[in-house]
Amino acid sequence: MRPGPHNAITDVPGVRVGQVTRDEPGWLTGCSVVVPPPGTVGGVDVRGGGPGTRETDLLDPVNLVDRVDAVVLSGGSAFGLGVADGVMQEVYAAGLGWPVSPTDPAARVPIVPTAILFDLGRGGAWLHHPTPADGAAAYRAATDGPVVQGCVGAGTGAVAGGLKGGIGSASCVLDGGITVGAIVAVNAMGSALDRLTGDLLGRSRGLVDEFAQAPSPDPEAARAYWAQRDAVAVATRGTATTGTATTIGVVATDATLTKTQCHKLAQVSHDGLARALAPVHTAYDGDTVFTLATGRRSLDHPLDEVDLQSAAADCVSRAIVHAMLAATSIDRTAEGGLLAPAWSDRSRTGTHPHL
Repeated sequence: MRPGPHNAITDVPGVRVGQVTRDEPGWLTGCSVVVPPPGTVGGVDVRGGGPGTRETDLLDPVNLVDRVDAVVLSGGSAFGLGVADGVMQEVYAAGLGWPVSPTDPAARVPIVPTAILFDLGRGGAWLHHPTPADGAAAYRAATDGPVVQGCVGAGTGAVAGGLKGGIGSASCVLDGGITVGAIVAVNAMGSALDRLTGDLLGRSRGLVDEFAQAPSPDPEAARAYWAQRDAVAVATRGTATTGTATTIGVVATDATLTKTQCHKLAQVSHDGLARALAPVHTAYDGDTVFTLATGRRSLDHPLDEVDLQSAAADCVSRAIVHAMLAATSIDRTAEGGLLAPAWSDRSRTGTHPHL
């Protein structure tokens, strides 16, 4: 197996990504929109205990609609679900959507599943969240080129285990030629770090030399870091509330899959979260993974589906690592917002005075 040219979800032919970042004073949020080619089949699996979603019931294999026009990942908690309104308008203007009349071509309803993560107040102002206009702008900006990663789009205000989270992407081309890719906004209650080494948990899922340039942490520094983190966790235990985390993502492939197979792919893709974050799927997270299958390549052997599922889960883990590596430290305390060091900074210093 090898990564695609961009090592991103946009390596799946026809899949585009657009992002809007709101990081001006008082803001630390954004949205990311994945736009597949027309006719793409979709699925979803929600594992976290505090999800914020839209159109996930529609993607249940027992329900009618099986085509997806776009998928939205957004900050803003439940306020961010409105981002999909702007995307729907753009999809409709593009002449797409689920047809609901055999005679009127204008009678269409865009299908735009959405998941949100919690980042309210991290930029300083509680109600600063992505809007429908941001969603429309992200849709219009979508390209099939490299995906910008780190503190952008839905990952702008993300935090993972006390460190700065972000958005990451990865891809894989299987030996038979099928491509699978993932994009993940990492905003977890749990940590992306190994407690013993301080390294990123998902690094072991990388392809050859994929993370060779990443810093190598010091185990002694890791122990000091976790001692600080544990002390903070005890001190702030009474302030935690359900639904203030959440890791959300999209897995796309050019394989031909049914709606049921997309659902199973989403289920297995959650293994990638579990390999790169600990704990995961808690009552405080709304962990959700969408899947998209463009149907350009066939599965020629029954075990091809297993290979695809395994590669998809690894892409999710690798995307999480890329998100953590690309994230940069944020200090918005002067605005009443977030202070979060990046893993790259922590790996060099071992500790951070504010953790």
